Amino acid sequence: MAMSMAGSSGGGGRRGRRRAAVMAEINVTPMVDVMLVLLIIFMVAAPLMTSNIDIDLPIASGGKSIAQNTPPLTLSVKRTGGSCNSSVELYLGDAPISAADLLPKIKAIRETRSDTDAVVYLRGDKDVCYTDMMKLLGQIRTAGFKANIVIIPEGGS
Repeated sequence: MAMSMAGSSGGGGRRGRRRAAVMAEINVTPMVDVMLVLLIIFMVAAPLMTSNIDIDLPIASGGKSIAQNTPPLTLSVKRTGGSCNSSVELYLGDAPISAADLLPKIKAIRETRSDTDAVVYLRGDKDVCYTDMMKLLGQIRTAGFKANIVIIPEGGS
């Protein structure tokens, strides 16, 4: 009898107590941690997605930032070697294009774009000759586009 009494006294004390109220709050700390990690990932990855073509842009003063909703049409020029008026590689966006196909292609693109989007950004490697850049500027103007030359400002990268 003493044993049954000792066993029941421990259990009987628990029945009389009130249970703690359930906490009905959302713990936002893990969500904030995940969002900060995603923010850091996107901040690091965004500059890497701009262009896949490695071009060493010249440094100059002036210029302004691009603020558009649609991605601009870019023509990248990269010198492959040799002296002036030698072979260059052309890229329309990220796709390689031959010099003979450039003018018909950008004329076809010009017909699909509005007047506000009629700008081609010309990215030329600093080793590309002046005459090659002027020939490309002439073709861009012939197609009906305005041409902006992309540079790196003197103070930054």
